[in-house]
Amino acid sequence: MTSLPFTQVDAFADAPFTGNPAAVMPLEAWLPDATLQAIAAENNLAETAFTVPLPDGAGADYELRWFTPAVEVALCGHATLASGHVLMAPDRDIIRFRTRKAGDLSVARAPDGYALDLPAWAMTPSERPGIGALLGGAEPKETWWRQGDYLLLLYPDEASVRALRPDFPALAARGDMLTIATAPGEQTDVVSRVFAPAAGIDEDPVTGSAHCLLTPYWAARLGRARFSAYQASARGGHVGCALAGDRAVLSGRCVTVIEGQFRL
Repeated sequence: MTSLPFTQVDAFADAPFTGNPAAVMPLEAWLPDATLQAIAAENNLAETAFTVPLPDGAGADYELRWFTPAVEVALCGHATLASGHVLMAPDRDIIRFRTRKAGDLSVARAPDGYALDLPAWAMTPSERPGIGALLGGAEPKETWWRQGDYLLLLYPDEASVRALRPDFPALAARGDMLTIATAPGEQTDVVSRVFAPAAGIDEDPVTGSAHCLLTPYWAARLGRARFSAYQASARGGHVGCALAGDRAVLSGRCVTVIEGQFRL
């Protein structure tokens, strides 16, 4: 029987039971993909992050991959933040990750917890008639798309975003796309909700990758590079957002809630 270290972390969280839970499992070498997927399904969290150390001189400290209970994903922000939290030694200020589809990412210590460095992604306008009814609300004011991956819907106010009641089976049938509903916030600059039923996650609690789009989008609308955001899921989570060139730097805290061993 093989024993693997296991840590469950609430990311973008100030206290247990808030933010987005992720499992972090450091490995010495990669297991077969089918085993990684089976572990993620067993964990039954939005994401399980697996890391493998890279040799000195590689330009990064660890290779990082993420799995939902159903699929491997190209980028997961909250599980990257959780991985940095788990792997950050007391004498370290930054952890650098190499990924297969999202480039190099990093987690650094910051006054308000950690700073997560992700790509900032541009979008193009995209007409989606009927999308409001699919989400159980009014038609959005604007609809934006990032090819093949993400759909962003702008609503007039926070109440409209909170009132959405999506038809998850119908949304999943449209394909593996992350759907982001956003609006100006009441207590924060920006509010959002994120849905990914085709990936096995009806509503994601706090989504780092969504803020790769929200950061440049709202920075342009607000006319400033920094703003505060809140993802209004049942658990909820606060995200500090800063646009730095072609990077989205997200700030947040982490809380370790479980430590143990996973036995294969």
